[in-house]
Amino acid sequence: MNKELAERIALFRFGVIAPLVDRHLSRGERERVINEIVTGTWQIPGSPRTSIGRSTLEKWLSRYRASGADIESLKPQQRSDKGSCRSLDSETEAALLTLKQELRDYSLHALLSQARSRGIINSQFRVSKQSIYRLFARHGLNASTSHPVDRRKFETELPNDMWQSDCMHGPKIPADGRMRKTYLFAIIDDHSRLIPHAQFYLHENIECFRDCLLAALEKRGLPRRLYVDNGSAFRTHQLRYGCARLGIALLHSRPGIPEGRGKIERLFRTVRSQLMPLLTQATSLEELNTGLTEWVEEDYHHREHSSTAQTPLKRYLASLHALRAAPSDLREHFRVPARRKVDKDRSVSLGGRLYEAPVGLIGQWVTLLYHKHDPTRVEVIAQASGATDREERSYGFLTPLDTGINSRVRRTAGRDIDLLPADEPAHDSYRGGSLFEKTSLFQEDSS
Repeated sequence: MNKELAERIALFRFGVIAPLVDRHLSRGERERVINEIVTGTWQIPGSPRTSIGRSTLEKWLSRYRASGADIESLKPQQRSDKGSCRSLDSETEAALLTLKQELRDYSLHALLSQARSRGIINSQFRVSKQSIYRLFARHGLNASTSHPVDRRKFETELPNDMWQSDCMHGPKIPADGRMRKTYLFAIIDDHSRLIPHAQFYLHENIECFRDCLLAALEKRGLPRRLYVDNGSAFRTHQLRYGCARLGIALLHSRPGIPEGRGKIERLFRTVRSQLMPLLTQATSLEELNTGLTEWVEEDYHHREHSSTAQTPLKRYLASLHALRAAPSDLREHFRVPARRKVDKDRSVSLGGRLYEAPVGLIGQWVTLLYHKHDPTRVEVIAQASGATDREERSYGFLTPLDTGINSRVRRTAGRDIDLLPADEPAHDSYRGGSLFEKTSLFQEDSS
């Protein structure tokens, strides 16, 4: 299984157990959440199955807690019964579905009796009745159990329990020699209505949202859940995995159902009615953001909110003990990953640039982690030399390739490396080199 699929599976499992993690639920509430999960229909990465059993859910939750809330613990583990058949294989499923379509009015007990008499299942068949009920339900062979959707108003109990975020179209300003539309990304705390961060940008994309989110995390700490729109600006593997590594459950609203994002939508109505009239004279992105910051920090945060009867800042600061500080290496959690193979001459290409990788990684597939705004710092992650458990580790940061110096490097038969004078031609057999001592197998991080 490749690294990206394993991460996608870990992200999916984290999203499933997130409502049960780090929350003080009563027994009744916990059972209600578990029942919603095990009776729901899911699109599981890398699997044709669409349901999750209670034992599987408890196993994921136990593994995550035992690891100290490490997202890595939710990656797939090799099955102990790999190579053997499970009780309910695809052929048996298909046969049971065909039989159910033929005998729609039969009870499950009577249906299984017919399945045994026809040789579809044998006496050793041990699949639970709940699994078979869910199988029939997924294919529309059970009576409908749908209920009206509960859309009651809600509010989280503590600050940073949940943040809501969305994007609003802003005014046009002159930029790059023409009039450009602006976009306001904003984040609001569900409990206090405080705005962790809001900012105008010239683009409505994931890079702008990530910049807004990082600024909010640095100022106000880590939320437990982040509830966002379903648009492309909020959906990338990098964003999902970065949030999961920080223990943040990234939730997306269903298309066409904006009711759950009511607080951020109300904030945007306030922005349009109260802030936008103050920014009509703004002629640059800097002026828009200066006016926005002043309005948020000097007016909005100190004005009593009609729903809470408190100012957002006072309500937020009343529960400082519940806040989680962001780690010092926060931005490293949101680096862009890229998969590359190291060439025989140790070179790796990324974004039109060439880099030198450590000699020991020649011929290997590696993962490069970098920030788009800083392509000079590229960390290389690869399987440890000689490892048998597929464990990966960092080999430091790559060195930008200097073809001028490489043309003057000469290797001897004993693998010693000499640097020729600038006026002496390099040997024709040279195919990439190193400026390190012969005992150095890997580069060290110069930073």
